[in-house]
Formats: sequence, structure tokens, C-alpha cells
Amino acid sequence: MSEPRYPYLHVAVPSAEVDLASSALFDLGALGIEERDASTLLKSAGPDTSLLVASFADDASAEAARAELGYPAELEHVVGDAWRDGWRAYFKPMRVGERFVVRPSWEAYEAQPNDLVLTLDPGQAFGTGTHETTQLLLAALGDHVKPGMRVLDVGTGSGILAVGACLLGASHVVAVDVDELAVTATRENAAINGVAERVSASDTPVERIEEQFPLVLANIEARVLVPMAPVLMARVAAGGCLLLSGLLHGDADQVARISAAYGSMRVLAEPRAGDWYAVVLEKA
Repeated sequence: MSEPRYPYLHVAVPSAEVDLASSALFDLGALGIEERDASTLLKSAGPDTSLLVASFADDASAEAARAELGYPAELEHVVGDAWRDGWRAYFKPMRVGERFVVRPSWEAYEAQPNDLVLTLDPGQAFGTGTHETTQLLLAALGDHVKPGMRVLDVGTGSGILAVGACLLGASHVVAVDVDELAVTATRENAAINGVAERVSASDTPVERIEEQFPLVLANIEARVLVPMAPVLMARVAAGGCLLLSGLLHGDADQVARISAAYGSMRVLAEPRAGDWYAVVLEKA
């Protein structure tokens, strides 16, 4: 039996545009992105050029992304499954915010007083806690999750935010994602952290959810947040909050579109990490 082949794009971008290019790649369906030193890829890359390696689910999605990206990219493949686990060597326990420590399931960690240790095995789903967009919302949960609260997590990925909300005292989290791998990863991570009975993970379209929640989370692609504004805002109960992430502070057009789409809600905070920012909104 032949070994599986996995497609990825080598993308050369100006170093100043790494975050913009990364955001575009995720918008176009990348499952994961790694930034590499110029010496490891594309020998012609100059000193002011960064190299991104973006993995995709299949050749068709990789080819479509290359056609739309706007940066030079080469489609290549790796054979076998070993490469998918190579990143684990670099995923170590990390502190996020004041209380959370995200611990990969294969790494030991001695918890300190008041630590909330979130054990994670992301599988192939987005959300290891290493990306600023995830860290921004995970850190913000401490200010907005109240004991006994019900929470909606849209685009749950690995389930990191859903599990984090439970560890802070949420009574139940409805976690949805269009990716079946994400649904599986969320269920597994909820079980690992002992909150399986408090997390309902599924691929149910958010449009079909009728309940309103005091807290709604959405760490998803920026291009999706604008058209989803009406349905996301509708899922927030009166007086509740909507936390958005996946936004680039330096993209003026994106900032303007988000502001217009969610203009009926009051902005409480806009925490920032590097070039990324989140928005905390309150519904009247």
C-alpha cells in the first residue's frame, strides 16, 4: 500500500507582510502555517523575504489557494505521516494570560497555585494556543466567563476555548465547527480535561442554533466574520458579550468592515497581541 501524500505551499513573502500573508492563507483554507528560515527553502529568497509553509487538506484546495493568494508559491508534497507529528517537539507548556497554562498531552507540567492547566492534543485542528488569535480570546475568558454560564463557541477548532470556559466554571459550552476533524478533536480534548459532559461539539450550522447565550466566542477567519455578523449577534442574549478574534490590526479595510458589520454592539475592549487584535462587544 502506498503512503499518503500531503500537499503544502512554499510561499515567499516580504518579511513585513508575514501576518497579512498568513491571514490570507488561513482564509484560503490552510490547515496550518509554519514560518521558516530562508536557508531551508527557496534558495533565491532575499534577506528581506520570509518563507511560509502552508499545509492543505488536498491538492485542489492548495491549487485554489495558490491561484488566489497574490504571492509566489510552489506546490509540493510530503509522503508519509511522520512529518505531521514533527511539530510536537516544539509545542511546550505555555502560560496564557494570568491563569491558563496550555500543556500538550505528551508533556509533563508541575502546576503552580492558581494555575488552570488546559491539556491539549489538537490533532489536525486549528488551536494549539500558540497563535496570538487564540491567546487573545483565551486570556479574555477570565474576565467574561461566570460560574454556571452557558457559552457558544463558533469555529471551535481544537476546542481550546470551549475547554477553557469550562475550567473557569461555565456549566455548558455548545461548540460548533464545519470541520469534522475539529469536532473530533474538541470531544477528545474535553474528555482529556474531564469536561466531556459539559461540552457539546458538533458540525451544526450556527444558523440552526436558536438559543441565545450570555457569551459567544468566534475565533475564525476574518473574511467569515463579516457575513456572519447578523447570525452571531443574534445568538448573543441581551446584556451578553461577543468575543471576536482572527483580526489584523494593520489591515485598515478589514478593521473598517468589522466595525461596520458589528456597529450595533458596544465595544468594551480591543486587546492586541503583535499585529493581531480581538474585539469584545456587548449587546444592549
